[in-house]
Amino acid sequence: MTSTSPNFVVGIGASAGGLSAFKSFFNALPPDTGMAFVVISHIYPSANSQLVEILSRHTTMTVVLAASRMKVQANTVYVIPGNADLLLEDRMLIVISPRNRRNTQIDLFFSSIALAMGPRAVGIVFSGYDGDGSGGCQRIKAAGGTTFAQDSSAEVSSMPLSARATGCVDFVLPANEMPVELQKISDRFVNSA
Repeated sequence: MTSTSPNFVVGIGASAGGLSAFKSFFNALPPDTGMAFVVISHIYPSANSQLVEILSRHTTMTVVLAASRMKVQANTVYVIPGNADLLLEDRMLIVISPRNRRNTQIDLFFSSIALAMGPRAVGIVFSGYDGDGSGGCQRIKAAGGTTFAQDSSAEVSSMPLSARATGCVDFVLPANEMPVELQKISDRFVNSA
């Protein structure tokens, strides 16, 4: 399969309790949406994340650890490295390490895809404490993009509830039901192109 530029870039943010949501989401997601997926997970700076290996067991898409100057491709999953912030500029990932502040990685990445992709930016907020992702959802909506928050199935509800409280969330669903709506968004894009 040849590498192609994605029709949408989907940022997926989670913290505590997010692993179950990631698995559920990718188990339900077709491997050929034409979208690129970027997983932003809060992990301790010193932790050795096994997220690439774990997610590889739940999708047939290529799953890779994000690196600077890596061009985003359709039907590929990128995972944020530990102790790093991640941005998207000119369809390329930029890794900033060490991270600037604790638990702001989702807002930073969502804001960067809002700027880079406009209406073709998608933000998804899964389980976690505090409110990371809320400001990013507002920026994605302001740019004409689409936002999702996990429903009451979230193991830790603070992050999705905080995102919903902004009034900028389009869909509130369990993780395994989000791929259906993503496919509709992709189909509308293809049909209008």
